[in-house]
Amino acid sequence: MRAIHVAIRKIGNSQGVVIPKPVLAQLGLDGEAGAEMTVEDGALVLRRPASPVRAGWAEAARSIAEVGDDELVMGEFGNEEDPELVW
Repeated sequence: MRAIHVAIRKIGNSQGVVIPKPVLAQLGLDGEAGAEMTVEDGALVLRRPASPVRAGWAEAARSIAEVGDDELVMGEFGNEEDPELVW
């Protein structure tokens, strides 16, 4: 692929670039999975994530609950303002 020029735009307090859809498709990237970003030899590199975000968390939580090891570590505690909270 030949080099293309992209503008750096202000996004809130940050700056960013818009990645053209064909480039995302070519790399297999999408907004749902996101990307891993690194700087290598002065170049910004985007890659598909090695694994999905939070992969395996649900299974791990189930396993912990099954053996009864899901108790609060610190126990219950309140804040000074709790009586003022209205639910």
